Amino acid sequence: MVKVGIVGGTGYTGVELLRLLAMHPQVDVVQITSRAEAGRKVSDLYGNLRGHFDLAFSEPDADELANCDLVFFATPNGTAMKMVPELLDAGTRVIDLAADFRLQDPALWEKWYGMPHACTDVLDEAVYGLPEINREAIKEARLVANPGCYPTAAALGFLPLVENDLVDCSALVADCKSGVSGAGRGASTAMLMGEVGESFKAYSVSGHRHLPEIRQTLTWATQKPVGLTFVPHLVPMIRGIHATLYSQLSTDVEDLQALYEQRYADEPFVDVLPSGSHPETRSVRGVNYCRIAVHRPQGGDMVVVLSVIDNLTKGAAGQAIQNLNLMFGLDERSGLDQVALLP
Repeated sequence: MVKVGIVGGTGYTGVELLRLLAMHPQVDVVQITSRAEAGRKVSDLYGNLRGHFDLAFSEPDADELANCDLVFFATPNGTAMKMVPELLDAGTRVIDLAADFRLQDPALWEKWYGMPHACTDVLDEAVYGLPEINREAIKEARLVANPGCYPTAAALGFLPLVENDLVDCSALVADCKSGVSGAGRGASTAMLMGEVGESFKAYSVSGHRHLPEIRQTLTWATQKPVGLTFVPHLVPMIRGIHATLYSQLSTDVEDLQALYEQRYADEPFVDVLPSGSHPETRSVRGVNYCRIAVHRPQGGDMVVVLSVIDNLTKGAAGQAIQNLNLMFGLDERSGLDQVALLP
């Protein structure tokens, strides 16, 4: 059994980790930390976990966490990087679900997250945890930077096009919509039902923190500078991301459908839908799948890719468990065989 600790178990990604790990046959969750809820039983806060976890939240203690084989950080940005070096020195592997280790350039991190990076030496060895491009590196990693939700949906949608140099990478467009759980569990007037219900808006049009992360991933794939316009939107639903991705073909392509099917044929959690499909966010609710459809409207040069994920699962906790499975030589699907919830 893989002994696991979770730092920050009270947020939405923390409870999603617990929901999925409760059914994982080869993982034993031995510690769940929360400064605010220390001493309170996990199942008292989240009734859906009653009968699955008998643990109480504890104060985060690096010495105690070092007894784990792996520690997940489901904490705000800037928290993990203060504790990770000590855990790595103790031989404990780490998956960070926040953004502390996603950007390779510390100056870029400081620009977008408003604080200096606390451990740039460790940053150099962090592996970006998108299995569809980094599977072999993840297997050997001590530290995995779990991708953001928007970057997962956008990168998986664009990858087959940019990897094969089929589109103009200077003018990509990602038009993305997310449910309100992407903003986290903290109290906020802007996230009240009376504020988001029956409404729909764009935000951070001038620049969202996930923009440099998406660019970084696509630049790795294409080995050339990437120009990207990324516009996120908030929609009145709890879970899910829908990314509508636009790019201009730079060369003639006979069969985009076959291109996508071949690229993801061996990927257990990417589902390329039949030609002409329109994926729905409800088809991935609570599961670790990305469902993709590729279109070429009127047979023209514009490619429109539709990519949907659950922001808490393939966009966070599910992908983190997929990475755990790779790091410990387990079946990549282990603990992730759920069926999406409908209606």
